[in-house]
Amino acid sequence: MTTLNKGDKAPHFSAVDQNGTLRTLADYAGKKLVVFFYPKASTPTCTVEACNLRDNFAALQSSGYEVLGVSADGISAQKKFQEKQLLPYPLLADENLEVIKAFGVWGPKKFMGKTYDGIHRTTFLIDENGIIEKVITDVKAKIHSEQILG
Repeated sequence: MTTLNKGDKAPHFSAVDQNGTLRTLADYAGKKLVVFFYPKASTPTCTVEACNLRDNFAALQSSGYEVLGVSADGISAQKKFQEKQLLPYPLLADENLEVIKAFGVWGPKKFMGKTYDGIHRTTFLIDENGIIEKVITDVKAKIHSEQILG
């Protein structure tokens, strides 16, 4: 689904997180960044994925990564998700789909025989210079941190 590949420059983004704080790609200059896109806060698979990253957050940080989650949920849904699951990283509330579309993860999906547009669960690893070093399109929610670190 994504049009971005390893070696591409990550798109500039700016969106508010669950606390209303504006976050941009520039905020992470000089740091490695995991940007994971998920379809909807507080749904079963998204919760498993987010909690796997939470449970392995120390290992991700030891490897030099900051973590940022993104979905089209509003600030209040993101805040509730973050607080309920004790997520130690920010969640962007990209209601206008600007970040989602910039990373190319919005498009047709099928569920129960119906086709609709939505977010494709995808993770990008971005290096200290803003270059994509890995794109994970076949996200395995239960072992996602292993996919990132492996």
